[in-house]
Amino acid sequence: MTHEKSGATATLDPAAAQEPVAAKPRPRRQPPYYVVLLDDDDHTYEYVIEMLGKLFGHGWGKAFLMAHEVDSTGRVIVETTTLERAELKRDQIHAYGADWRLERSKGSMRASIEPAPDD
Repeated sequence: MTHEKSGATATLDPAAAQEPVAAKPRPRRQPPYYVVLLDDDDHTYEYVIEMLGKLFGHGWGKAFLMAHEVDSTGRVIVETTTLERAELKRDQIHAYGADWRLERSKGSMRASIEPAPDD
């Protein structure tokens, strides 16, 4: 729309005349969860290192430190992620299979998920 006044031309933009649009709400982050690997005596360090590399992409050094921690303390947090992914990763640990290096190994390691502090 154009309005002329004393020789000057002014352009009015109808969109600009509307009230300001409220800012979009920011999406909420999903609460974090830990994937916790639990110790047992039926799997070798090599098994744990291999599994952590294949399932989580951890390098040899990081996986070795995690294997040592689970052996020493009985548990180790292997990933912090969303609930959906934590459930998937726990299930992948449970499905990984026995350690062929030990005859007494009859199945996969155990793992759990638990809520992580939300910083």
